[in-house]
Amino acid sequence: MNAPMPHPRNKVVSAEVAAGLIRDGDAVACVGVIGWITPDHMLKAVGERFARTGTPRGLTFYFPVGTGDAVDIPGMDHVAREGLMKRIVSGSYINPLNPRTGQRPALMGLIRENKVEAYSWPIGATMHWLREVARRSPGYLTKIGLGTYADPRHGGGKFTTRCQDDLIEVMDFRGEEHLFYPTWPLNVGIIRAASADEFGNLSWEDEPLLSSNLQIALAVKASGGKVIAQVRRIVPRHSRPVSSVRVPGVLVDAVVVDPEMVMSTDVAYDPGYLGMANHPLQLGPLPISPDKVIARRAAREVRPGEVSIFGFGASSDAPQVMAEDGLLSGDRLYDYDFTTEHGPFGGFVMSGWQFSANWNPDALLDGASQFDFIDGGLCPFAALAFAQFDDAGCVNVSKFGVANPGAGGFIDIAANAKRLVFTGTFTTAGLDCSFADGRLSIVREGKVRKFVTTADSITYRVRDGVGRGQEAMIITERAVFRVEADGLVLAEVADGIDVKTDILDLMEFKPVRIADPLPRMDPALFK
Repeated sequence: MNAPMPHPRNKVVSAEVAAGLIRDGDAVACVGVIGWITPDHMLKAVGERFARTGTPRGLTFYFPVGTGDAVDIPGMDHVAREGLMKRIVSGSYINPLNPRTGQRPALMGLIRENKVEAYSWPIGATMHWLREVARRSPGYLTKIGLGTYADPRHGGGKFTTRCQDDLIEVMDFRGEEHLFYPTWPLNVGIIRAASADEFGNLSWEDEPLLSSNLQIALAVKASGGKVIAQVRRIVPRHSRPVSSVRVPGVLVDAVVVDPEMVMSTDVAYDPGYLGMANHPLQLGPLPISPDKVIARRAAREVRPGEVSIFGFGASSDAPQVMAEDGLLSGDRLYDYDFTTEHGPFGGFVMSGWQFSANWNPDALLDGASQFDFIDGGLCPFAALAFAQFDDAGCVNVSKFGVANPGAGGFIDIAANAKRLVFTGTFTTAGLDCSFADGRLSIVREGKVRKFVTTADSITYRVRDGVGRGQEAMIITERAVFRVEADGLVLAEVADGIDVKTDILDLMEFKPVRIADPLPRMDPALFK
């Protein structure tokens, strides 16, 4: 018996055919959150087509979030090729060294060598800007980011000197300053879902994040462009509840199937990330280290019943040390409302390459809606990392040394929280510590100071926030500071640490006050 002929509206094609939809000079938007929901198979096909044929050339890539991890899921590294990539606009960049090769991502090389136009926008702007493209508005208007590196007066988000165009403007609206992000058309969208039928209707039943899939599809179609969807499987039409089909087929032009698609690096598939776990999360204890001390101290600032949002880095280790200390055992986990900037609510915040998707969450928002939640002030407590803090009260996580991670969701989160905790080691690049009997000893000091006269980049003006009523503190492995309107106050110090030689002499500016008496950090933090 002959197999049935495909329907004439069947949209399933090979990755090579889909890559052929991209023309020289196109603007290409792509979804992805580190390794999660990254259409890696399609990005690889685009990079391979260029390597094979020299086309498409001169593309502008728009990544609302850093896409891929440059380890098992290269993501944006597939298209980080000189000639293929002319410009990139991204809400974050992947910086960490590959733990197996010791290499930084290829895209970081292009940026450091000034071979592409690289722009960095806050993720709140990258998400909400897509909505403005979708409804054909002039652009996105916001106060978030004024005075930061996104402000044209402080760089306008330009990460390379090749950047000549001003993609962000300062605009006066009703007598007040705002940042304005003008819209421009997107020609191609590359998104990812779990399943599609042959007509291109997309569902996310196997994916723990939604991110900007829908927003990219709407923006690209409003621009008259083409949308390519990568999926794990093709399913019959009407085989899924319509509530799980989040993107209708009218928004999709091509469907590419990758049956080997994994959830993320080191996670082929785990229903726990879908909120369907029937067993507790198994995590071994973190070894004692400066990061663990910092996470323990930060965990003491987390309150039951208060929505708490965690950023990438040592701050995202706080839930794990809370679990180690029994604070999240049994039903006690439900006393806490944990989230990240990428939309999961409840459950357990993961760290490392698994950061972004919570394990066993209760609910999920898409990326744009999550930033509505954040910008609306509905995350009262935030724990975020810091790379530098300066004498003017500015914190930097966006650009320092050879690293160009961008802000991610940091600016939106920091600007709208009521209580802020910034976490990080006191110095970096070679810091080595030992711990005994509740005391901290510095075996080798880090080569790079983090409390500096002037930060390399302004990610958030903390003292301005404190002046508006925010509470802010900085937690390191050896000291805790409060940020007050007139400067830093040294509030706690670890046993074994000399205030002058181990703290004050290593700061390029001095605290405005030292608590008197100066409390000691709890020795239990160091055990």
